[in-house]
Amino acid sequence: MPMPAKKNTPVYLAAFLLLLAGVGYLAYAGFAENSVYFLNVAEAKAVPTQQLHAARLFGTVAGEGIRTHAPGPGVSFSLQDKDDASQTIEVNYAGAVPDTFKPGAEVIVEGGMVGDGRFDAKILMTKCPSKYQKQNRAS
Repeated sequence: MPMPAKKNTPVYLAAFLLLLAGVGYLAYAGFAENSVYFLNVAEAKAVPTQQLHAARLFGTVAGEGIRTHAPGPGVSFSLQDKDDASQTIEVNYAGAVPDTFKPGAEVIVEGGMVGDGRFDAKILMTKCPSKYQKQNRAS
């Protein structure tokens, strides 16, 4: 007389729950690690410095005060709020400066605030200028 087949439903259910818990934890950890604030200059100045250890700021390069780093690549400049030019943050960036970086250019910097109110940027991106947009030409 053959023995009845044993059901493995509890084992499969436990394995599925463990898999689901593992995937959920990995998703949570990835989102928490990569979350950064995206702020304009005025908003960044309103947040306490110690809370902006990971942020992305956008604004306009001020017309004066651009200083290139002498021994290597990089630049220091004032980042102005697009809506209120009186709101500025000093930015220090040590890396390759884009060719389109100039006074009045719209930029995004990613990094964090340091104790003296300066923003140390790890990434500097410029908005594409209008010369790259399609132009209407008369034939």
